[in-house]
Amino acid sequence: MVADLTVADAAGVFAPAICPRLIVKVGSALLVDPAGEIRRDWLASLVSDIAARTRAGQQVAVVSSGAIALGARRLGLTKGGRASLEDAQAAAATGQIALAGTWAMLLHDHGLTAAQMLLTLDDLEDRRRYLNAAATLDRLLKLSVVPVINENDSVATEEIRFGDNDRLAARVGGAAMAQGVVLLSDVDGLYTANPATDPAATLIPRVEHVAAVEHMADRHSASGMGSGGMVAKVEAARIAVAAGANLAIASGHPLHALARFAETGRGTLFVASTAAPARKAWLRGGLTARGTIHVDAGALAALRAGGSLLAAGATRVEGRFARGDLIVLAGPDGVPVARGLAEYGDADAALVVGKRSEEQAAVLGYAPRSALVHRNHMALL
Repeated sequence: MVADLTVADAAGVFAPAICPRLIVKVGSALLVDPAGEIRRDWLASLVSDIAARTRAGQQVAVVSSGAIALGARRLGLTKGGRASLEDAQAAAATGQIALAGTWAMLLHDHGLTAAQMLLTLDDLEDRRRYLNAAATLDRLLKLSVVPVINENDSVATEEIRFGDNDRLAARVGGAAMAQGVVLLSDVDGLYTANPATDPAATLIPRVEHVAAVEHMADRHSASGMGSGGMVAKVEAARIAVAAGANLAIASGHPLHALARFAETGRGTLFVASTAAPARKAWLRGGLTARGTIHVDAGALAALRAGGSLLAAGATRVEGRFARGDLIVLAGPDGVPVARGLAEYGDADAALVVGKRSEEQAAVLGYAPRSALVHRNHMALL
């Protein structure tokens, strides 16, 4: 569902008085020029905007891309450092120190202290590590430090990485219990079609239900320098609003991009749903799952009514997972309806699928658990 939006609506929800904690994501194409150098004047203007917000009482964390692009130039690597995984890792290791140093210097000019946090997908998908990252973010922000966050591309592999900082920013927003996430991008919002190829495309100013606009997203980065595209931004919106944070996609091209967005409100605002409890928000925002349990119509109705998934309502099991792993629950049509923590490993779950409680002990050889996925460890999507 989309709706009309005023400037006050778009920018006002991110004002310091309404949004005590804000996550700002900066794309590679904004921060690094085609020659592989930091656009220092542009970045200085953005830091000035962040400083103004901190003086107004807002706690701000930055998710900053750009390490690979910067490192590729310094190492003389082709294809922007993305010709191979090894090139990307080497470029990230080289570029990150320059990136963090520049942020720290510019923030210091405004009397602000920077902190660096490098995260991998597993840091935010594993519950214990997620809580550790959340605690660090919380303490830094309470100390009026500006965390500068990036994916740890020097060690991440294709199998265990976010792949884009849009989704990382949304997950950081949940971990930091932020009320808002602003994605500064090389595009100024979500359009009805790709504006680069369709002159009739129009900007969508407000989205109340992410599912209604997912088909409009394009996978291509406008600059070719980034790795996300609009699909990643819409997925980031899904994660953010599920955690109770408003998310905006706005143009980062002008100087003082944050101040400009506050003045004009131009962009796309994804409106947050009611904030879920922290554990539920973490479950909803998960990007990886070890497997899937399919359920019948009766079980689906029970889940939507707040019930646990009982074995009798399951129809089949996919994937390899252990007890405690994050899994997806899918309805009769195969569409994911919930995420939760498995009470059984995949082998035992497959044994009890479709069986009532009195039948399960005979096939398991031990007393069955109360559910395949308990409602306390489940979040509907």
